[in-house]
Amino acid sequence: MITEILKALVIGIVEGITEWLPVSSTGHMILVDEFIKLAVSPEFLELFLVVIQIGAICAVLILYFHKLNPFSPRKTPAQKRSTWRLWGMVVIGCIPAAIIGFTLDDFFNEHFYNAWTVAIALIVYGVVFIVLEHHNRKREAAYLAGRNARSGRAQRPRGRHARPEVQPAAAQSSRLVRNTASYYNDPSISGRLPKTQLRETALGHEEPRPGFDGDDAERALFKVQTVDDIDWKTALKIGCFQMLAIIPGTSRSGSTIIGGMLCGCSRTAAAEFTFFLAIPVMFGWGLLKTVKYIAELGLAMTGVEVAVLATGIITAFVVSVVSIKFLMGYIKKNDFTAFGVYRIVVGVVVLAYFGAKAVGVL
Repeated sequence: MITEILKALVIGIVEGITEWLPVSSTGHMILVDEFIKLAVSPEFLELFLVVIQIGAICAVLILYFHKLNPFSPRKTPAQKRSTWRLWGMVVIGCIPAAIIGFTLDDFFNEHFYNAWTVAIALIVYGVVFIVLEHHNRKREAAYLAGRNARSGRAQRPRGRHARPEVQPAAAQSSRLVRNTASYYNDPSISGRLPKTQLRETALGHEEPRPGFDGDDAERALFKVQTVDDIDWKTALKIGCFQMLAIIPGTSRSGSTIIGGMLCGCSRTAAAEFTFFLAIPVMFGWGLLKTVKYIAELGLAMTGVEVAVLATGIITAFVVSVVSIKFLMGYIKKNDFTAFGVYRIVVGVVVLAYFGAKAVGVL
């Protein structure tokens, strides 16, 4: 029993990490299943791999409870309406995946749930991430170059895959200071930026804090800065990208983040909307699998299976909290290129391992 609980612990850790990072939980689960096999029935294993996702979803609900709660007494009537509107966008975004999932899921699982499909999907979407973020960096660099040329500031490199940022000069002209102060106090952007992002220099002038230009570039390039800015057309388009996750190895979070950025969402808005889209999709899928399991086998579970299920759910929840916080902190200063590279590496590993196994080398 202890051995099976430890196996469930490892699977829960993998689920909690890969469900939210755009690296494909399915691809990693195939590798985990190759080396760590639970001593349970095939029916329970299928249920287990789906239901532990509920633990991952609970992490989103806890971390974003206030934002997602339209009944919060701390919210104004306008904020409550905004929350209901956000839930409406989530529902719209889930419609394409619901239609495709209920009609074609069994077909795709039967014909495409294999190491070769997963490896190809890992590599293809890894390349897409790299190409997309390379294009975004070029656009951001061009925007900042133009802005710096007008303001006389020089760019400070921050690493190959870091989002562009400019280090302000030590002394700013009084005109630039006034423009900067006006920018941060502009009511049209209040609520998105702190109103006091100014500091005194050694010469007594106020200057923008480091990071001002990088954030400004993102605002210029992505029309949708927060999830509250997403309209129904954008939500539906992102939902269509979520449909692609029916192909094993694609990554639900990966496809929706790519779709979000292609639709003009900032990295933060795309990632958060991805989290929120997962709530009805994964809860619904978990409920469907549970009902199907009960209908076929009843509620009977062995003591080992109960312990395994509980361990997997709790572990997935705890690790998901850490993963979500990490991702949201990471993309504030970096883009998704590193995840694209990682996907390609994992895809190559999967191809190499299962290819060697197929020809009898392993």
